[in-house]
Amino acid sequence: MINNLLAHIEKFVILSDKEKEILQSHLEYKKLKKKDFLLKENQVCTVNHFIVAGCLRMYYITEEGAEQMIQFGIDNWWLTDYMSFDSQQPSQFNIQAIENSEIILLHKKAQEDLFVQLPKMERYFRIVVQKAYAASVMRVRYIFTQSGEERFRHFNESFPDFVQRIPQYMLASYLGFSAEFLSKIRAKKK
Repeated sequence: MINNLLAHIEKFVILSDKEKEILQSHLEYKKLKKKDFLLKENQVCTVNHFIVAGCLRMYYITEEGAEQMIQFGIDNWWLTDYMSFDSQQPSQFNIQAIENSEIILLHKKAQEDLFVQLPKMERYFRIVVQKAYAASVMRVRYIFTQSGEERFRHFNESFPDFVQRIPQYMLASYLGFSAEFLSKIRAKKK
């Protein structure tokens, strides 16, 4: 499992064998079944999650009782509620497995210790979070400037793996429209 994480890290920083050992001593491993939760609303998020294999979602329940998708994560992605993780305040979100998944856990205290022991890891996480933030800002821009059909086409071209793995109603929620609208878009493509 560690090889996936090391390959991801080494896209941004190079670790020595000793640094890899230090990193590994801070990690835990977990298998999830489809629909298992890593985090539920009102719990404090104490763990950063690296997805080795599988698919997860972050969402909240609207006042109307609908699930609003915020983020997805697949193989070799990090997923956590950074607001709760950083502040240690209760989360407003749920993180749940969409399919059977294998993840690496990095607890908050372990991550802080790791940053002191391996400053390269702080640089790695800064880069990863910057990229995630930039993607999040672009998603907001697309919601405000593109039609639903344009958003779907852009998402489908940019992330074809997600489109195949995520249930239609979740994808529609993430893109900001109904599952029925997504069905109409897909029917047009055929």
